[in-house]
Amino acid sequence: MNVLFIVLGSAIILLIAYFTYGKFLSKKAFQLDDTQKTPAVELNDGQDYVPAKKGMLLGQHFSAIAAAGPINGPILAGTLFGWVPALFWVLVGSIFIGGVHDMGSLVASVRHKARSITEVIRQNVSNRAWVLFMAFIWIALVYVIIAFTDITASSFVGIVTLESGEKVTGGAIASSSIMYLIIPIIMGLMMRYFKLKEGLAVLIFLPLVGVAIWAGRFLPVSLPIDNAATTQKVWGVLILVYCLVASVMPMWLLLQPRGALGGYFLYAALISAGIGVIFGGYSVQYPAFTNLSPDGTMGSGFWFPMFPVLFITIACGACSGFHALVSSGTTCKQLEKETDAKPIGYGAMLLEGMVAVVSLACVMILAKDSQLVTKAPNFIYASGIGKFLELIGIPAVYGITFGLMAFTTFVYDTLDVCTRLGRYIIEELTGLKNWTGKLLGTVLTAGVPVFFIFQTMLDAKGQPVPAWKIFWNTFGASNQLLASLALIGITVWLLKTAKNPKVWLVSFIPAAFMFIISNWALVVAIIDGWVLGKGHPAVPWVSLLLIILSVLVAIETITALVTKKAPKEVSLT
Repeated sequence: MNVLFIVLGSAIILLIAYFTYGKFLSKKAFQLDDTQKTPAVELNDGQDYVPAKKGMLLGQHFSAIAAAGPINGPILAGTLFGWVPALFWVLVGSIFIGGVHDMGSLVASVRHKARSITEVIRQNVSNRAWVLFMAFIWIALVYVIIAFTDITASSFVGIVTLESGEKVTGGAIASSSIMYLIIPIIMGLMMRYFKLKEGLAVLIFLPLVGVAIWAGRFLPVSLPIDNAATTQKVWGVLILVYCLVASVMPMWLLLQPRGALGGYFLYAALISAGIGVIFGGYSVQYPAFTNLSPDGTMGSGFWFPMFPVLFITIACGACSGFHALVSSGTTCKQLEKETDAKPIGYGAMLLEGMVAVVSLACVMILAKDSQLVTKAPNFIYASGIGKFLELIGIPAVYGITFGLMAFTTFVYDTLDVCTRLGRYIIEELTGLKNWTGKLLGTVLTAGVPVFFIFQTMLDAKGQPVPAWKIFWNTFGASNQLLASLALIGITVWLLKTAKNPKVWLVSFIPAAFMFIISNWALVVAIIDGWVLGKGHPAVPWVSLLLIILSVLVAIETITALVTKKAPKEVSLT
């Protein structure tokens, strides 16, 4: 079968969902009303609350949520279980769970004067639930940082030999990445002090990103360390140092200009994949199912461990709790009118589902015995992008470098935001809003992952294994559990405020599913750690803590519903 039919069919399904279920959510569930002023308009201060046009905000929001998750997760799940289960979860999850979660978090925040989803829970459940939820989020953010730091560091180490004999070195990727971080700083300075308009700035500096990709090959940056494992750990620490610095830098100096460039980079990656899918004539080679019973039927060997592992391996491509933090953090303060929540909240999630489908296509075109299957997901993705770009005359060595840079670009966005959000949480919980709180929050959030990065991870056979592989499932489970808690908060809010008495079901059913599947996965992690002796000893302990926190939040929620506690009034200040 030609991979075009699968990718095109998926795009049509997601498009139909946008115009049907998206319309239902807009009209019936959340009852979007443009006669109501949004916080961006009502509280416009020219700094934090600034209304943005729909197209611009969509690009910004999309680049913020579409990090490495919709690349890493689908590729991992596709190689583990086959592309059919992975594709099914991406489509169903993004339409009925992730889309509801993202749009619900955005609308709930707008209706609460652009307060975060944590504030929605505090006002509709209890202050104790808020503290528990904040602690849960911080732990989840730390796991995001650990997983993504390690997999990014792996891009900077070793050599990939192409079929043509050409080589892509980790030093070249590191060099291009460093140049990519310098370019937006210069862009930010030009916009700040020379009043360069954003459109012109992007026109000038976006081509320089292409130059950085090309130049990296000739200016590789390699650490003077012979051992590859040690080199990767050192790169991991350097990335965390970058996170520490970036999280306290002014937004205009790095995050905003890099976000503008990163959005176009993401679109370019999608376009390059589209070229390959449409014109490449690639056929599906990878098995549809890889975890069948010995007789080829869908017996216990198929259903387990696919349940629950599939649903936590693919997080961002189907549903991600991290999105609630973005929707209710910065996007809600820029929404110009309520109906924009449909394309930005629901539509961007479906676009991310499409990124996941394209990532999965990079697995579909591989033979099961291909050596690439054993590589890290970022290399599988980059290899697919490289093949696609060859169709328009770009050498594979540059195409693969572009793919790895695209992956790294998405990760930088995630790492920056996670470290900054972790700092905010520490500041909120401690009440330290000065430089002491800023430094404490940053050092804790970026410092804790250093301990895990320097650990030597072993698999069940005692063989060294990358840290991201050990922690990916815990990250996925915590991320999905975060989504379920956000959906629980949305459900309580709908129960207390919605005119339609049954509309709360659109968020409650996804919340219940995600709560069960995520805690199930954490229980599996506990059994693997304490009974079977697999993985890092910290994994079962953290898994137990996450289960306890989630159950306590659920108990607080049930108590609020039983007592029919009225939501707190929301002031404009």
